[in-house]
Amino acid sequence: MNTEGLHELIAREQPNICQIAAYKGGAKLYSDCWNGYKTDDCTHIMSATKSIMSLLVGIALDKGQIQSIDDKVLDYFPEYTVKRGEKTIHEVAIRQLLTMTAPYKCRSDPWTKVCSSDNWTYASLDFLGGRKGLTGEFSYQTVCLHILSGILYKATGMKTVDYANEHLFEPLGIARHTNFIAKTAEEHRQFTIEKHPKKNVWFSDPQGLGTPGYGLCLSAEDMAKVGLLCLNKGRHADRLLISPEWIRELSVPRVETGRHFQKMEYGYLWWIIDRTKNIYAAIGNSGNVIYINPEKETVVAVASYFKPTVFDRIDFIRKHIEPHL
Repeated sequence: MNTEGLHELIAREQPNICQIAAYKGGAKLYSDCWNGYKTDDCTHIMSATKSIMSLLVGIALDKGQIQSIDDKVLDYFPEYTVKRGEKTIHEVAIRQLLTMTAPYKCRSDPWTKVCSSDNWTYASLDFLGGRKGLTGEFSYQTVCLHILSGILYKATGMKTVDYANEHLFEPLGIARHTNFIAKTAEEHRQFTIEKHPKKNVWFSDPQGLGTPGYGLCLSAEDMAKVGLLCLNKGRHADRLLISPEWIRELSVPRVETGRHFQKMEYGYLWWIIDRTKNIYAAIGNSGNVIYINPEKETVVAVASYFKPTVFDRIDFIRKHIEPHL
């Protein structure tokens, strides 16, 4: 299929895609835009934000700012008052947050309680733990993952977006990001669902801590830069930004996710697509993807506007984009 035919196919079959940037062997072989987007426009990459947060944790580990992912979560919050009768929270480590095996006292994301609170980190800690203890079961959470931003701030003294700018975005040539703080619940909702291009922002809590589970806005070109960094084992140009050890660790299967997530495996906030070929990806709602295939030396980044229940984006990349390269 030629490039024009692929453009038309995507417009017809994947109508919410705004941008694609694809690389093979370090060379950009495919780049295109839809829905009025330009190459430097940003979209809200939804839960693909989680994978970026994993990279920031790795950088903090490399620098010794976080000692170990086996550090207990509460070690970073000595001032936090644990709810009466709660015991499990004392056993939860950063590792459980990264693998989505941390236990929570809620069946689904407690958006209203956390996002209407004065301190999203403490509100998220209120839900951590429970009577079942550490079961090792996969429990996918988005809003309560805010605990990770709290840990990063405690460990480094830097707010999420500032840490990302200094140690990840700017070294990769990604435009400097700023915080976006919603003044109302409706503004929060519109940030999530609107289809127009975004600026270089990271959605943040009232204290300016970026939401680690969602809220980051990037272009497909930006996403591809992150993917190439991972493909190159943490190296960009002549500079090592993240240790090869952390890139390897985050892409190792840690837990099976269950039927709701097509039984994919999960690493450290990255989805494992094929364990035998070490193919892994950052995946966000609406089909936002950073796809990394070391065997074929390919990186495919897809940026999309809000459209819930897009479940076939990885299959589409493997069926149409990879062969095109």
